[in-house]
Amino acid sequence: MRPTKSNSLFTRFAKWTARMAGRPISFNLAVALIAGWAITGPLFGFSDTWQLVINTGTTIVTFLMVFLIQNTQNRDSEAIQVKLDELIRANSDTHNALLDLEELEEEELDRIRLKYEKLAEKARAELRRGNSDKGKPEA
Repeated sequence: MRPTKSNSLFTRFAKWTARMAGRPISFNLAVALIAGWAITGPLFGFSDTWQLVINTGTTIVTFLMVFLIQNTQNRDSEAIQVKLDELIRANSDTHNALLDLEELEEEELDRIRLKYEKLAEKARAELRRGNSDKGKPEA
């Protein structure tokens, strides 16, 4: 199976924007913009319009960035889930019932998580007793 590049303009734009927003230069540019706005305060007498400019600008940018970043995070989460599912599927010693766990109801997911918490507790107890925590306990 060969992955293909996205042809969606929105997907490419969302990825690019998320990458650019996370760079130090973007943060520095935002700081410079705020500093420039603050410096112009006395020129405009710290008027309501002067304040409205920054409030409106930051609200619009924040509103749009929420959707773009959420899109990128959703895509990344889905990709990680598929990779984990493939690791589970490819290993003959794993439980295939763990595939696609993110689609389960919360109660069922909690029940499975509790089983693994108990396994972790047992392993930590073994370590505290000076024993090895390695091995394959029954899940």
